[in-house]
Amino acid sequence: MTPPAPFGARLDDVVVRFGKQRRMSADGNTFREDATTALDGVGLTVRPGTITGILGRNGAGKSTMLSLLAAFTRPTSGTVRVGTEGAQEDPWENAWVTSNVQLVRESGDLQDDEKLSETLKYYADLRPYWDVDLAGRLLDMFEVSPRKKPAALSRGKKSAVGATIGLAARAPLTIFDEVYLGMDAPTRYAFYDEILADYAEHPRTILLSSHLVEEVERLFEDVVVLDRGRVLLAETAEEMGRRGFSLTGPASAVERLTGERRILHRQQLGATVQVTLEGAPDDGEAATARDAGVELGSLPLQDLFVRLTDPARKGTS
Repeated sequence: MTPPAPFGARLDDVVVRFGKQRRMSADGNTFREDATTALDGVGLTVRPGTITGILGRNGAGKSTMLSLLAAFTRPTSGTVRVGTEGAQEDPWENAWVTSNVQLVRESGDLQDDEKLSETLKYYADLRPYWDVDLAGRLLDMFEVSPRKKPAALSRGKKSAVGATIGLAARAPLTIFDEVYLGMDAPTRYAFYDEILADYAEHPRTILLSSHLVEEVERLFEDVVVLDRGRVLLAETAEEMGRRGFSLTGPASAVERLTGERRILHRQQLGATVQVTLEGAPDDGEAATARDAGVELGSLPLQDLFVRLTDPARKGTS
């Protein structure tokens, strides 16, 4: 069966609140109030046919947003649409959407009381484009026996099974939510290589949520940064790479070159200062820095992510 075109997604002014709590007003009356806002007015478009990194600190709303796309959660308000270009639909209780979206969480969502082979059969029945040969090859590569039950597996092996399910499903929208947790470094890198190889051979849309930004940034075509339930950035990885640079050198020269640019981070060791600045330097700035004996450096995606979401910078310019 030939799969449909890669799925895209769109969220418009999406709010998700969880839980209720009882409060007392000034006049002594009680009322119920929403306790936690996981997403607050999120607007986002996911381009079909890309590998998109979903970044954010703990509690930023990443898992909530990904659950919306897979119809595990409904928005409190706003709209969610998933599907092929020109044919996007609300995923909630929508068999066409949910059969073509594969969300893999850290747990792998395995059937604990059944052998892994039974879980794989379940997914083979559920996912119309399931590749049984790929699933078998990946389990062999990750050294996981399908005859075992999840309870007999380490955390890393469970994560490897989740990664196997996500890749073998070949869903038009495949979502990996922190699936690498528990994997050792060689297994993680093998997983990243398999994503790239299978994505090149079987194009689809892949969303990858990870805290190991330095490891996975080579995979990303687009990047979404969530911060406290809001979208801080949503752009291509190339655009993201132009959002910051560093200057390192004598304090007086660095301060002079900084000018009016926003400082994302500053550190000093003796007479040497390094500042991380927002934006990209132009040719004139680069030449001036060299003449002043100041080293101009690019900013890795992980460093930029850390600086932009630093809680200490909230409310600063």
